[in-house]
Amino acid sequence: MEISGAGSAHGATIRATYHWYCPQCGKEAVTDTPPAPRTYPTHVCPKLRFLSVPLVRKGTPAKIEVIERGDYVGKEIVTLDPERKRPVQAVVTTRDNGTDSAVYAPAAQGANR
Repeated sequence: MEISGAGSAHGATIRATYHWYCPQCGKEAVTDTPPAPRTYPTHVCPKLRFLSVPLVRKGTPAKIEVIERGDYVGKEIVTLDPERKRPVQAVVTTRDNGTDSAVYAPAAQGANR
């Protein structure tokens, strides 16, 4: 987080900025609103087969992995790896202080009878 201020007639205005990066492709982003708890900005990463993955705070050592779905898919509507055409179960972000998962849950479908 970086804090910058600008003077005015009534005092200084303080604005915080948050710096993010992708440990896989190096993409960087800056946001000026604090993230909600356990949420992170995302981007489509070319190094992780164009899946939507979270960014991590700049300066945080991290690793992001794609986890393929290991069970039978059947007729479920699932997220597919765009290059391998295999079902993706999750994207796991591992940091020194913990692990987060973004799960790609299958979509339900029904019939109108």
